[in-house]
Amino acid sequence: MALVLTSNSFKEGETLAMEHVLSANFGFGTDGGNKSPHLAWSGAPAGTKSFAVTCFDPDAPTGSGFWHWGVVNIPASTTELQFDAGNPKAGLLPKGAIQTRTDLGQTGYIGPAPPPGHGPHRYVFTVFAVKEESLPVTADTSGAVVGFFLNFNTLEKATLTGMFQR
Repeated sequence: MALVLTSNSFKEGETLAMEHVLSANFGFGTDGGNKSPHLAWSGAPAGTKSFAVTCFDPDAPTGSGFWHWGVVNIPASTTELQFDAGNPKAGLLPKGAIQTRTDLGQTGYIGPAPPPGHGPHRYVFTVFAVKEESLPVTADTSGAVVGFFLNFNTLEKATLTGMFQR
């Protein structure tokens, strides 16, 4: 069975609800709830010792996309992240999991806030089945470096893409 990623918050290709969009507190002109969606996975391959979850916008006008969320060292016994688990103050992540730095320079989930009129952006949520219990990263590690370590330690991955535009 292949690794599969699903969500109670959205389906593949659907527009993300305003509860997942960046809040006005960040100053990017959006007024959402900035709550990470529920994510669940099944079908992890043999040898999985931990999971990682990322959210990446490949359509961001940066030349390198935009990392909206990173969580590593999720225990192998975990099969879902609750709604708003990306809120560092909520305490909803499993013990041992680490949220890494987003492209806003802080940890935790950062919701969509594409430039007005830029067209639809894809928010690619990925779960990685990792062959190590922990990756050698900290909360201050960038998405690119997390991606580097995941590239060499992933057994299998699955994606679920949400959309948003303004």
